[in-house]
Amino acid sequence: MTPRRRPLPTRPVGLFTRRAALAAPLLMTACAHTPSAPRREAFALSLPGFAPPLRAWLQLPRGYDDGPCAWPLVVFLHGSGERGSDLGRVKLHGLPKHAAAGRDHPFILCAPQLEAAADEDEPWDAAVLHALLPALHARWCIDPLRTTATGMSLGGDAVWRWASAYPDDLAAIAPVCGHGDPAAVCKARQVPVRAYHGDADPVVPLARQQACVDALRACGGSVTFTIYPGVGHDAWNPAYDDPALVPWLLAQRRH
Repeated sequence: MTPRRRPLPTRPVGLFTRRAALAAPLLMTACAHTPSAPRREAFALSLPGFAPPLRAWLQLPRGYDDGPCAWPLVVFLHGSGERGSDLGRVKLHGLPKHAAAGRDHPFILCAPQLEAAADEDEPWDAAVLHALLPALHARWCIDPLRTTATGMSLGGDAVWRWASAYPDDLAAIAPVCGHGDPAAVCKARQVPVRAYHGDADPVVPLARQQACVDALRACGGSVTFTIYPGVGHDAWNPAYDDPALVPWLLAQRRH
C-alpha cells in the first residue's frame, strides 16, 4: 500500500513575507532601466589636410547609449584667452563650464581648442571646422541636420565666418560678443542667428556685430539680437545664462 503524503503545514503570512510583499514594487522600480549618465571625455582628431590633430573636450548626454543614434550636436568655440595646450581651459566659460559643473545638456557638446599662437587674435580656421564635422559624425551618433555652433569673442567671430564660408554645415549659430564680415554674411542667410553683445564692450565694439546683423537682415536672414545695457566684453555671462538659448538651439534643423 502506498503511504499517503502528509499535507504541508499552513501558516499565516509572517512579518518577513509581508515585508517582502510590500517591498516588491520598490524592487521592481529599482530594477527598471535607468538611462546612462552623461559622459565626458577628451580626445584628439586627425583631420585630413590639417596638422597637428585637433584637441577637443566632449560631453555625451544622459541616455546617449540607450537612445537612437541621432543626437543634436552643439560645437562651442572659445575665445583667445583659452587657447593653448591645457584642454581644461575650454571649460572656463559658456556651455562647457555649465556641463563641467554638472548640467546635463540634451545634446552632444564638443569644445575644440586652438593651439597657442604668437598672436592671440589669430582666428579659427573655418576650413578646419568644416573638416571637423565629418570626423565627429564618423565617431559619434550625430544627427547631421541638427548641428549648431556657438562661440564667444574670437569664437563668436568664428561662428559668423564658419556659417558664411560653409552655410550647409550648420542649422543655426549663436555668436556672443563677436563679429564677422558684413560683406560675406548673406551667404549664410538660410542659417538662423541668435546673437548677443554688451553695449559697453571695449574689445569688440557693438557696432561690429551690429553691422553683421544689419547686413544679414537686409538680405532676408533671420536674426535675434540681444544687447545688454552697460555690459562690457563679458557678455558671455548673461548670454549663456539665457534660459531660451539651449531650447532655441535644439529647435533648429537644417533644411
